[in-house]
Amino acid sequence: MSASTTDRPLRALALTCSLKPSPAESSTDVLTRQLLDQLATHGVQGELVRVVDHDIRPGVEADMGDGDEWPQLRQRMLDADILVLGTPTWLGQHSSVAQRVLERLDAELSDTDEQGRLRTFGKVALAVVVGNEDGAHHITGILYQSLGDVGFTIPASGVTFWNGEAMSGTDYKDLDETPDSTASATRTAAANAAHLAALLRDRGYPPAA
Repeated sequence: MSASTTDRPLRALALTCSLKPSPAESSTDVLTRQLLDQLATHGVQGELVRVVDHDIRPGVEADMGDGDEWPQLRQRMLDADILVLGTPTWLGQHSSVAQRVLERLDAELSDTDEQGRLRTFGKVALAVVVGNEDGAHHITGILYQSLGDVGFTIPASGVTFWNGEAMSGTDYKDLDETPDSTASATRTAAANAAHLAALLRDRGYPPAA
């Protein structure tokens, strides 16, 4: 393999889908940053973008016209090896911001490389779900299916999440320490994603039939 592939660090882009614009505190950001920290222990360079801080227009095209900021985020996604999609839980569902990201990713189905593969082939996706109510497994299923449909590969145990006690009012960002189960899930997701991303970077999927 050439130095342009095996020698460069893996990169991760985390898109967090809190409903709160910066600089408001976000539990989704807290858990996602913990995941990026774990990815860093495997040599992965990461950046976090809070989607609601950008003007992401509704639609299913790669570029929805003047003022749409999705094309810039999309390019950063295509430059990365790992996409982390983080969402809070509201009424047992992923956020409306996360849904908009999924809808914009639909455009990837019509963008292929010179070998006929989707440009997202060879990229790994991870999910982060947080909320003081149930819903993480349901949301994870939606994210896995949607991200897989548009070409991303999901590693084993490719999610970290926290479900707080329903109606308790306690948020993840307010915890004094990270629960062991969540910390373990974060470590496993990061290790598996870094491993898989390195394999796919250096030996990707075959050309389209």
